Amino acid sequence: MQQVKIRDIRVILTAPNGVDLVVVKVETTEPGLYGVGCATFTQRYAAVKTVVEEYVRPLLIGKCVNNIEDIWQFTAGNSYWRNGPVLNNAISGVDEALWDIKGKLANMPVYELLGGKCRPAAAVYRHADGRDANEVLENVQRFMEEGYHHIRVQMGTYGGQMNGGKQELHSPDGIPEGAYYDPAQYTAGVVQMFDYLRSKLGFGVELCHDVHERLSPIASLNLAKELEQYKLFFLEDALSPEQVEWFRIFRGQTAIPLAMGELFVNPQEWKDLITERLIDFIRVHVSMIGGLTPAKKLATLCEAFGIRTAWHGPNDITPVGVAAQLHLDLSSPNFGVQEFFGFSDVEREIFRGCPEVKNGYLYPNSKPGFGIEFDEGLALKYPCQYRDHGWLRARLPDGTAVRP
Repeated sequence: MQQVKIRDIRVILTAPNGVDLVVVKVETTEPGLYGVGCATFTQRYAAVKTVVEEYVRPLLIGKCVNNIEDIWQFTAGNSYWRNGPVLNNAISGVDEALWDIKGKLANMPVYELLGGKCRPAAAVYRHADGRDANEVLENVQRFMEEGYHHIRVQMGTYGGQMNGGKQELHSPDGIPEGAYYDPAQYTAGVVQMFDYLRSKLGFGVELCHDVHERLSPIASLNLAKELEQYKLFFLEDALSPEQVEWFRIFRGQTAIPLAMGELFVNPQEWKDLITERLIDFIRVHVSMIGGLTPAKKLATLCEAFGIRTAWHGPNDITPVGVAAQLHLDLSSPNFGVQEFFGFSDVEREIFRGCPEVKNGYLYPNSKPGFGIEFDEGLALKYPCQYRDHGWLRARLPDGTAVRP
């Protein structure tokens, strides 16, 4: 049988929901056979496009599509300096597209190539926010009525001051514009919110919360200890990647389940957390670490140390990326839960074959590959444009910038 080779690699930028997405399309020497992958780094989408088109594409034209591992290793090392969100997303787009192609060649869904299903569907969680605890409760109850059993709860989003959150800030004159919040008011509000939610909902629904690195390590530890009584499914990103050594102290003082990894781009960032069993859920963004190939290895490493997967699944991920995560979720024995934002009608038109949610579980279709048919022409009708991500301008009351 003649080898199928990479004929071309193309990048399609699209923003159907006003969120900038990056799709990589790998075309092959087999007429009509192509694969798509997610390479979305929404804050720096143009940089990813440049890396794919100017550096990755010339390297891989003519390569055999079957050799996914070799292509991943070759591409990751070719720039000499490794990792980082731009390079990893560029590699991810190609990597996921090649898995899509391999599934189509085998006439199987990708989860079959990963060992088959461990479960028919993946439990997902949704985001419930609100300006006050009662509004959060209403949104939680709405998701519960739709069948969801896992729900992330926030009040005023990250730090408690956004989207209608009201904090009284004591600030000096001359502070720059920013997304200001007060850590003490935020932590007090979170505890009060959970107390109110559990008093109304009981413990029959799984609740989690995202600190989003908004607190100092000691303040975050104190919050974790206060929240223990409310039996969270997990507490997410209690520490910044620069302070992960504090997890050793957390483990000695609190039994709250910990989720971490959304900002990780380098294996050295998660290795010790896993091998020392310092976290309970790994939360990396699959395209940010280079795609499905490294993610399946990470899932296997976590399995050996009793850690479950909870891949990052925000709205700035393509439906192809959601499908790739789902196929890994179904085939991983140590799957925990999957973050999920849902799909708009226009996304379903552009990415035909999106996974379907039913009663809090996400189901793939049974088509070969990831089961997604990509309408490139329709995607191009929704161009990307530079956006000011205001929530990333986090600042303390005195004006100090905070890295989220």
